Amino acid sequence: MQGTRNTPPKFLALNPALGIFLLRLFIGGRLFYGVIDNVVSWERMIEFSKFLEANHFPWPTLSAVGSVYVQLIGSILIIIGFKIRIASLVLVINFLIALIAVHIRSNDSIEGMTPALAMLFGCLTLLFTGPEKISLAHLLNVRSQDE
Repeated sequence: MQGTRNTPPKFLALNPALGIFLLRLFIGGRLFYGVIDNVVSWERMIEFSKFLEANHFPWPTLSAVGSVYVQLIGSILIIIGFKIRIASLVLVINFLIALIAVHIRSNDSIEGMTPALAMLFGCLTLLFTGPEKISLAHLLNVRSQDE
């Protein structure tokens, strides 16, 4: 059914959960892709640690491991739709630190900041929306109400 000028088509209006699920797949998938190399390769983790050291982070190896595992665990939680608000809040903090301590401090261009900004605003959106219906959280909540 066609939407009118001021209303979306019926399918879109009835399926906001699908939109949030697609956003979760993108944000979670991109986060996972961005850190998995550091998880499977200590050399890549050390490379990231050296990057953080060059940007004056305290305890660069600990900071690298912490940031990588925050993003890894957060990505998995976002994809499966469980504890999304907690994961998103921690990721928002992670990306705010990255933006302020690396991108803004180095006078990075908006183009250079866009990947971190996309993750920041995606996580902010999920912080406000939660997982919606296509999620493990919804499945567990529905099942617990059935028992």
